[in-house]
Amino acid sequence: MSIEDLESVALAMVAPGKGIIAIDESTNTIKKRFEAVGIDNTEENRRAYRELLLTTPGLNEHISGAILYDETIRQSTKDGVPFTTLMKKNGIIPGIKVDKGPVPLAGFPGDVVTEGLDGLRERLAEYVKLGAQFAKWRAVINISEDNPSSTAIEANCHALARYAALCQEAGLVPMVEPEVIMDGDHSIEVSYEVHEAVLRSLFNALYEQNVMLEGTILKVSMVIPGKEADEQAEVEEVAEATVRVLKTTVPATLPGIVFLSGGQTDEQSTAHLNAMNRMGPHPWPLSFSYGRAMQQAALKLWAKDMKANYADAQKTVFARAKDNGLAALGQWNAK
Repeated sequence: MSIEDLESVALAMVAPGKGIIAIDESTNTIKKRFEAVGIDNTEENRRAYRELLLTTPGLNEHISGAILYDETIRQSTKDGVPFTTLMKKNGIIPGIKVDKGPVPLAGFPGDVVTEGLDGLRERLAEYVKLGAQFAKWRAVINISEDNPSSTAIEANCHALARYAALCQEAGLVPMVEPEVIMDGDHSIEVSYEVHEAVLRSLFNALYEQNVMLEGTILKVSMVIPGKEADEQAEVEEVAEATVRVLKTTVPATLPGIVFLSGGQTDEQSTAHLNAMNRMGPHPWPLSFSYGRAMQQAALKLWAKDMKANYADAQKTVFARAKDNGLAALGQWNAK
């Protein structure tokens, strides 16, 4: 794939009023989500749930792509149509999560680093054959009295950049995701400082590894105080701080930025995105790549009665996609 091809996929991922649905929960994470609503964590239930999401009528009006998990990219609908075939037919770009998750960073208590670079070139080649057009790698940055260390920031950004270079070599658009975690009692100012340090380090690393920004998407957390902070921020304050840190650190050549919901409520994640887009125009489209904030309401509904509530669960998914699609244009109304 040429850089022009990568660029056109990246631009399609952030088409006006469209965002990405993240359905790449690992078997362990989906187990927790299923157990919380009383669903057995079987392969068939996972497959059926992902089919419910991907076959939502009208999904492609507001969703440009979906991030899949290794198990999901190999699965098919109950009628035997591979999910990636179905997605492409419906104009939804298949993506794949390729990291192996965070592990403790030796020598730096409280910091973690994401693993998964070993054998990645071969795995990416297989995912391309399975129909993937973009990939995702998540780095986790914890905030506490002693974290993050500059070493943790550098190690994670170096890994993100090496992953991104391998993706582009394989013909995949890399989605680079440095997530600054909301846990803790830190202020919005501390969140801003950490985001700034992480994003500066990330774009330096991408530059050093010859990653072409025109064919790259940034998935990032919003500048939000810690969940346990005494002072929580107003919607406008979060939007203003997030846009400011992005304008300070992210080159204008990047095709687009998508946000993760990261533990915000459904309404908060939509309101923050909407407020940012009302402040525009920005150098890049600002859209969404939500997991829980797109699915949670539908999952609860489906869990109560998988057959009877199927259509209603899909309507809920569509409604969330529509709200966030409007927020990506700055046209969402809370009422």
